[in-house]
Amino acid sequence: MTTDILTVTNLKKYFVIGHSGILKRKPITVKAVDGVSFTVKEGETFGLVGESGSGKSTVAYTTIGMYRPTAGNISFRGQNLFEGNRTRPLALKKEIQIVFQDPGSSLNPRRNIRQILELPLRIHRPGDNRLEEIVRLLEMVELPPDYMHKYPQMLGGGEKQMVAIARALATEPSFIILDEPTSALDVSIQAKIINLLIRLQDEFHLSYLFITHDLSLMRNVASRVAIMYLGKICEVAEAAEFFRNPYHPYTQMLLSAIPVVSEEEEKLKPKKIISTGEIPSPVNIPSGCSFHLRCPKKMDICSEVDPVMVEVEEGHTVRCHLYGQP
Repeated sequence: MTTDILTVTNLKKYFVIGHSGILKRKPITVKAVDGVSFTVKEGETFGLVGESGSGKSTVAYTTIGMYRPTAGNISFRGQNLFEGNRTRPLALKKEIQIVFQDPGSSLNPRRNIRQILELPLRIHRPGDNRLEEIVRLLEMVELPPDYMHKYPQMLGGGEKQMVAIARALATEPSFIILDEPTSALDVSIQAKIINLLIRLQDEFHLSYLFITHDLSLMRNVASRVAIMYLGKICEVAEAAEFFRNPYHPYTQMLLSAIPVVSEEEEKLKPKKIISTGEIPSPVNIPSGCSFHLRCPKKMDICSEVDPVMVEVEEGHTVRCHLYGQP
């Protein structure tokens, strides 16, 4: 039986961005993540999908330790990542790595590729032959060894992302967060990066938390998919089940908007759902279900009571009043 490598339980992350009122005493709070729970299993790719501002990257940055949670818990193989106020142990930092969306800004332009890859080796693997390991890392991501002498600004976008992936692999992690790793790249390069990530996962039995706004990408990459909207998860299901039988109106809306190239693919999509209104501000999230202002299937209860997650089928959960009430 596959075990859980990462467990996120009722995670909340709020940011105070200012104060309001005559005396400026009332804090203005952004509820970037507001009660998110999910698990990632050993060796799987868990897709976390949402529009810009949904909170998916905040989940990533909290998991990696860039933020501390406002409430809730994240555990890795049963160990609380935020126990007390202590700095995260090196052993945990070694196990959990991240690949950022924009490799151009995540690589230090003043260091060459050898220096960039050497730093995690020096910290986490001090006894290894660094030069040999740098060559091995470059070959793992399909780059020539002589690239170690180049600087990031001398590389193309895809090559920079390959270096970023090599840097993540340098610590020999078991869990990698992929934060929109292909969105800044050309389509042809995207396919090469995805194939590389799949190969590396099979070769090293890696677990991925794959964060993206591209639902069509998840069909071929993810084992399971979760949809986020305004800091909360709407629906979680196995990837095949998710695309075949979406429940939440927001999920149906997203899937119906995926561009296709044939009539056969069009027939597989949910019936076109047109939302009304705009996405509410995360500073002023509406009461009840946060999607009810845009939902064509809303009921009276939707504006009053926030729904809870219910399991509609085995492994398929949804947070919507259409399928259960608290």
